[in-house]
Amino acid sequence: MDEPGGADAQADEAAGSRPGARAGVQSLDRAFAVLETMADAGGVISLSQLAADAGLPLPTIHRIVRTLVDLGYVRQEPSRQYALGPRLIRLGDVASRSLGSWARPHMARVAAALGESVNLAVLDGDQIVYVGQVMASQHSMRMFTEVGRRVDPHTTAVGKAILASQDPAEVRALLSRTGMTARTGHTITTPEGFAEELERTRRRGYALDDEEQEMGVRCVAVAVPGAPQRIAVSMSGPLSRMGDDVVERAAPLLEEAATAIAAELGAASA
Repeated sequence: MDEPGGADAQADEAAGSRPGARAGVQSLDRAFAVLETMADAGGVISLSQLAADAGLPLPTIHRIVRTLVDLGYVRQEPSRQYALGPRLIRLGDVASRSLGSWARPHMARVAAALGESVNLAVLDGDQIVYVGQVMASQHSMRMFTEVGRRVDPHTTAVGKAILASQDPAEVRALLSRTGMTARTGHTITTPEGFAEELERTRRRGYALDDEEQEMGVRCVAVAVPGAPQRIAVSMSGPLSRMGDDVVERAAPLLEEAATAIAAELGAASA
């Protein structure tokens, strides 16, 4: 890659060399801003668009991206756009496991209060990934969701809880990419039907999965507010034990857990 030069580069260098400017920390801040901007753009973006979205001069973006490419955190596509690189996968896996550990005490309180399994999930790309679970012990028949399992968001309460706050055009684009495959006879398989379900989710303040991922299983979920990543916490159980009365009891407890998890994330990032 040839590095662009010019007045922007000189201005950027001057800004980095001003008295009191913490150049090393500033460079780190900018590198993470680039990675987050790429993630917000869906993981693939042109250099010029990256500079515009990040609000940094093109020469600065070029230097940062070149370093990230060399380290494996960014890769250049044949289209000459840039994508998040494979070295981020390991970091993401470890961070997801840590997230499950931070959230576990708050999830455990809900599981103990209601006697059903509680899950933590994130939206990773176009799929929901389960990153934590607390299993209830009160019943011989318990719900088990394997940590690390990936599913399409339209079939899950956690997916609905997360997508309810997203831009409708982005949701429709995601659904177009996933294809909205039916997992059961209850799965919503049209964008219009799913949009109506998200509106119901927003009105209620929580999301439901009524046998849409697995027959005989019902799930209620809420999103973690203000989280840096799109996260939701849920409770699931057999349909015979997950009546409307249980759902109504579960929703506020899940909201309390979600708020506590958000506070944990805020403290961890401070």
